[in-house]
Amino acid sequence: MKLEERTVAEYHGRPVKFFDLENGHGLRVRLMNYGATLISLHIPDRTGRLEDITLGFDSFEDYLGNNPYFGATVGRYANRIGGARFVLGGQEYLLARNEGPNHLHGGLKGFDKVMWEAGPVSDSRSVGVRFNYLSPDGDEGYPGNLDCQVTYLLNENDELHLAYLATTDRPTHVNLSHHSYFNLAGSRKDNILEHELQIMASRFTPADERLIPTGEIKEVAGTPLDFLKPRSIGQRLKELPAGYDHNFILDSRGELALAARVVEPESGRVMELYTTEPGLQFYSGNFLDGTIRGKGGRPYGRHSAFCLEPQHFPDSPNKPQFPSTVLKPGEIYKSLTVFKFLTV
Repeated sequence: MKLEERTVAEYHGRPVKFFDLENGHGLRVRLMNYGATLISLHIPDRTGRLEDITLGFDSFEDYLGNNPYFGATVGRYANRIGGARFVLGGQEYLLARNEGPNHLHGGLKGFDKVMWEAGPVSDSRSVGVRFNYLSPDGDEGYPGNLDCQVTYLLNENDELHLAYLATTDRPTHVNLSHHSYFNLAGSRKDNILEHELQIMASRFTPADERLIPTGEIKEVAGTPLDFLKPRSIGQRLKELPAGYDHNFILDSRGELALAARVVEPESGRVMELYTTEPGLQFYSGNFLDGTIRGKGGRPYGRHSAFCLEPQHFPDSPNKPQFPSTVLKPGEIYKSLTVFKFLTV
């Protein structure tokens, strides 16, 4: 196991650091303390060829421009809160609006746009980085000082673990997630339509035209959202003009369990996602339009990558029938996500 740390720039007087992790099988992960961001992830295909399977940028400075959360840690609240408001303890809180009338991924300056404290961690089986950030009371409209920790660990089982912890001094809402854009074909294909996806969810939360859940819960059976059996992402995509951007209710909740499995047939690369979260947002890169040029100057077009974001449901602060995202003083927010890589 290897870990290398280097300073690559300065941002508001603080060093921007890259952390390179590598296990004995050659899997390589690059992390950054700006946004507690995953910059790159190199994994082998069935012949052993390593390629980066994530979208992003080559330099730190590019992450400060037009960046749709490539590889970032998102919070305080991943996904959307309708009307950028909620009521907690009888008091209304108005949040930053950054997607029309809605609050998305923590607001104008969410956790993806802040500098985290960072340091290496390791044990006999893994190596990684622990990131810490104190979000002050009133940050983007949220109550309470929220002390957050995200730990990335790469092990010899070709797994990348993401462990989240948070505490607060006032009741608040917390919903942290990871936002990598994946293309298991690497640079060989410019879309993910032939990727075979399986999601262990028999229900989903329908949403309105602004992607805010209506509060209903429906079965995926008979809809383009039925991924209970593996099928290609592109198979029924045309039935959804806006593409996939849906919250799935995972069948197994509360314990670490398999939530999704993705296979890229040509390379043989497989990604399995395990999580303790109750929901999974599947996004098919609908808003990518080729205007963003990423690694190697490559334009990122529509459906050039997919996101699988383990989280609580969108707009839970305004939907009491959904699993609660309230964190109170004395409680500890805990969440675990595991990405496992293999080949077929």
